[in-house]
Amino acid sequence: METTRYRTPRSKAHERRRVWQNWDGNVTARPVRDIAPSSVEELRAVVRQAAEDGLTVKPVGSGHSFTPAAVTDGVLVRLDHLAGIRAIDRAAGTVTVDAGTRLKTLNLALAREGLSLTNMGDIMEQTVSGAISTGTHGTGRESASIAAQVRGLELVTADGSLLTCSERQNPEVFAAARIGLGALGVVTAVTLAVEPLFLLTAREEPMTFDQVTATFDELHAENEHFEFYWFPHTDSCNTKRNNRSAGPLAPVGRLSGWFEDEFLSNGLFQVVSSLGRGVPATIPAIAKISSRALSARTYTEIPYKVFTSPRRVRFTEMEYAVPRAALVDTLRELKAMVDRSDLRISFPVEVRTAPADDITLSTASGRESAYIAVHVYRGTPYHQYFSAAERIFTAHDGRPHWGKLHTRGADDFAKAYPRFAEFTALRDRLDPDRRFGNAYLRQVLGD
Repeated sequence: METTRYRTPRSKAHERRRVWQNWDGNVTARPVRDIAPSSVEELRAVVRQAAEDGLTVKPVGSGHSFTPAAVTDGVLVRLDHLAGIRAIDRAAGTVTVDAGTRLKTLNLALAREGLSLTNMGDIMEQTVSGAISTGTHGTGRESASIAAQVRGLELVTADGSLLTCSERQNPEVFAAARIGLGALGVVTAVTLAVEPLFLLTAREEPMTFDQVTATFDELHAENEHFEFYWFPHTDSCNTKRNNRSAGPLAPVGRLSGWFEDEFLSNGLFQVVSSLGRGVPATIPAIAKISSRALSARTYTEIPYKVFTSPRRVRFTEMEYAVPRAALVDTLRELKAMVDRSDLRISFPVEVRTAPADDITLSTASGRESAYIAVHVYRGTPYHQYFSAAERIFTAHDGRPHWGKLHTRGADDFAKAYPRFAEFTALRDRLDPDRRFGNAYLRQVLGD
């Protein structure tokens, strides 16, 4: 077996008292202790000490969740120093990483080794453990979320024990802990499936709302990865089709890439979003201009440069997974709601898909799914928009993304997830005293 080892520098565990805030700024925590352990053994000691002191423990990653999933008034654990690639096993087609490794670091390292993940979300700022624990996903006809690519996990449980799991070892834990919500323990290492580096050809093209919804099934069937954005207050969409390519490499030109990905999608969008927040009446006119700003383009690149893009404009988000067959009806109802309301929405609505998977609390568990994400510019009132959207999503058997805003609770999820009781029973066994509990987990999992 060929194995390559890497290691990032470790520093001594240290304890600090400070306020923690997520990326959007809508969630804040004021822990009694704020600790960044420099080894798994130190983390185990932190958990044991918290148990002795009667304190809860919550790990945090990069803060890209919009829910209070990581909030604690006890011990907040930063995984910054538990980061790096432990091993690459080319024969098995896997990479094992420490839990605090950023996806950006992982993708760059894998590319240098001629390897890649099969599918990714659309940003690379999250930690690996944070991304899988909340169900981060991209879009794919056959390739599923990052959690579905997990082949093994290591986690520290409530008594400070170190538990490893896979399909063969502690399989009942593996089935649940891949999207564990931080409820089962602190993930310390993740083994992911990888494959030889490949190329994707991306084709981005404007289409009308009616064109996309009328041909959605065909677009989904004909492309390995299909997604689109609808611009509220318009009939315009921007579509993206990503498919494997034999090459040659044909990246976006430096100037055109800067103009579309930085100037238009980040710089100018920041300006017009700020204007729309201050003067909402301008939003429909801005939306019509924005929806026409991006032109069609085709390029071929390595996967992470196609799947991901910079997101510098901060926002607040709700996302729901509905059965894929219900996507078009759900989206048409959402558009009709926006059109007849007095809402002014400056952010596009994002639509992606995923195949069914077998993860206990995955939003795609047991069913092919389509994701609809609604956003507002940071600091913009969102309750009216999100509440109306959530009613539509729920009526179509929607399941909310665990890291995005929603109002659903344990009673709802007991009906929405056939294996919900399996997860809560495992939680009772691994964390009977709720060492890893907080208000959000009480809401979504119950006491």
